[in-house]
Amino acid sequence: MITWDSFSYFAIPTLVIWVVAIVLMYLRKEGRPEISGLKSAAIGQEAAGLRSAAIGLVIAGVLLFGAFISLMWVSLDRPPMRTMGETRLWYTFFLSAIGLAMYLKWRHTWILSFSLVVASVFAIINLMKPEIHSKDLMPALQSIWFVPHVIAYILSYAFMSAATIAAIILLYRKDYSDRSLLSLIDNVIYIGFGLLMVGLLIGAIWAKEAWGHYWSWDPKETWAFITAAGYLMYIHIRLRENKIRKFTLWLVVFSFVLLMITWKGVNYLPSAQGSVHVYGVE
Repeated sequence: MITWDSFSYFAIPTLVIWVVAIVLMYLRKEGRPEISGLKSAAIGQEAAGLRSAAIGLVIAGVLLFGAFISLMWVSLDRPPMRTMGETRLWYTFFLSAIGLAMYLKWRHTWILSFSLVVASVFAIINLMKPEIHSKDLMPALQSIWFVPHVIAYILSYAFMSAATIAAIILLYRKDYSDRSLLSLIDNVIYIGFGLLMVGLLIGAIWAKEAWGHYWSWDPKETWAFITAAGYLMYIHIRLRENKIRKFTLWLVVFSFVLLMITWKGVNYLPSAQGSVHVYGVE
């Protein structure tokens, strides 16, 4: 039976694998134009081999972490999405998987490494603060909308995290002409915003089924609306501007702060303690 006591047996090997993968990604040396002949070819082959090994390790870590989530699901007889710690599991899994997919698409080494580092931080938090909780779900959570609602939101959070990392990199470089990186930010936010709205709409349908109303403007719902408005503002600005501006990149970061308040910060507000959206006690 898989419990939180078994988490370290999955998380620690995963973290070690990801660290080795990051090291391999930055150890690889590309062939240089001034080096010709067999030496240049050998360097290129070495770089390709290290890159392939790193990607293989990242995939192995994602699968190992995903195995824990799957086994926990079977052991609990419910999806592990009830508490904040359980949502951190999904965030770690999705962010690492999305970072890998984005690397394979855009070939930015840093986006994969940053995604793995951020995902690892959430895994370490769960290692330091394991949860003890009941198997049971409250009646309102025993709904077909529970799993798609939570998964859509956590996937959205992972996509928005990746976009925020890219925006911070551009702000740090002070170079807003990298078309590849700008395309990454735009496309990732489009996907993330779509998932955010899917999660919001599923939540409204679920609320109507469980409590008789689609929207009640409680603190969690209010902050979700504010967060969606922040990202919608970014999308509208990007559709109208020819090249990205510093303000637009800061809007990505600011919207992510709103997202973190919605996900975590609202839980600590006194006005939210009676909300049905507050996660179970850790």
